Amino acid sequence: MRPIDKLPHLASGSRLLLGTTRTSRIISFSALFFAVCAFGAVGVAPIAPDAADLPVKKIIQDLDLPKLDDQIAALEASEQHFVREEKVLRGDTLGALMLRLGIDDNEANNFIKTDATAKGVLQVKAGKSVRAQTNDEGELEWLQASLPDGTDKPSRTLMVTRDASGKLSAAEVLSKLERRVEMRSGNIRSSLFAATDEAQIPDNVANQIVSMFETNVDFRYLQRGDHFNVVYETFWQNGEFVKTGKVLAGEFSNVGKLFQSVWFDEAGGNGGYYSFDGKSLKKAFLKSPLEFTRVSSGFSMRVHPISGQWKRHTGVDFAAVTGTPIRATSDGVIESVGPSGGYGNLVVVKHWSNYSTAYAHMSRFASGIRKGSKVSQGEVIGYVGTTGWSTGPHLHYEFRVGNEPRDPLSVSIPNAAPLASHDMPRFKEVAADMSHRFALLRPERQAEIMRLASR
Repeated sequence: MRPIDKLPHLASGSRLLLGTTRTSRIISFSALFFAVCAFGAVGVAPIAPDAADLPVKKIIQDLDLPKLDDQIAALEASEQHFVREEKVLRGDTLGALMLRLGIDDNEANNFIKTDATAKGVLQVKAGKSVRAQTNDEGELEWLQASLPDGTDKPSRTLMVTRDASGKLSAAEVLSKLERRVEMRSGNIRSSLFAATDEAQIPDNVANQIVSMFETNVDFRYLQRGDHFNVVYETFWQNGEFVKTGKVLAGEFSNVGKLFQSVWFDEAGGNGGYYSFDGKSLKKAFLKSPLEFTRVSSGFSMRVHPISGQWKRHTGVDFAAVTGTPIRATSDGVIESVGPSGGYGNLVVVKHWSNYSTAYAHMSRFASGIRKGSKVSQGEVIGYVGTTGWSTGPHLHYEFRVGNEPRDPLSVSIPNAAPLASHDMPRFKEVAADMSHRFALLRPERQAEIMRLASR
């Protein structure tokens, strides 16, 4: 009997499926074997019960909730603390400020009014914030306020605190300030200060712009279309503006000519403004001993306003209101100070070599100005007046070489010394950073940024 005949349970159809040749029988049998295995695998897999068929058991249990009286008692037992922040208003009183801060504490009120340090709260400027923490009875636990300072001084914070025994104390601490670098642009339409106001640039920064460029730009003769960019420091505390710092760099386009300046701290500890190639922008002499004024009489022949005679005017007259500060135009030593005939109150400053300058018709001299005292460029030495032979308040300014008057508006004035070679690598890094910032401020770059942002 053939091997296939030993499988009596297989029908003839199955024999036909298995085939008659050995090869076909092997292939057919293998396929049948795997099919059976596959069917068996499916058949023995466990079937998960349907969630809908599972029994649902409901459990009902009464929970004990704290009674309302118990909740109130717990709140009363735990002391509450409240922190508030309020801005000082113009004309504010201490009582009104403390009321807004939620402080109901006569002891703290009297302490702030009488303690020599705590009185500083009364000096906080309008618009500045004061923060305080009280308990649920309104008793002061601590109070914090920023005290006013000049831009050249560290910021101070006044702290009024109450210790565990209930005693109040006050102390001033140096504030930790966040330094930011700000960038602004301005266009001249009428004056520099109108442009800085429009660009929301603080007055202190505007004054520094004048100081940076006054040896190259005559701010009395700005033209519509002149423009400037400036990079400067600001300092913040708890997200609140505290003060401006130094102008780090600036560029000013005046009558189509571009002037650039960058602040650099030299290795020796001195700092100053330099052009981007490392040349000092500090001139040996300022162009004008007054910040903002007009020339009322130049260096020329004229009819003397008092004698009526035709004679040479040996200086330049700058018209200004009485009391306008007068600045030394260069470093030097006071050669003479006091009344001097038609000059009125006169100060003469001796500079290096054979240079000297004279300042006449002062109303009064600055404190500390006396013969032999040293003065620095830009230092106030007196105030505009109308003493001597003068028909109105103005400054008569003379620039002398070898004691001979020269026209200060046309004389060639040398620059200060350039940077030392060992400072140049670090200076180039600072200058490159500021050049990049100026590039971002220019109109064409701003337009490109806006175009990319609108995509």
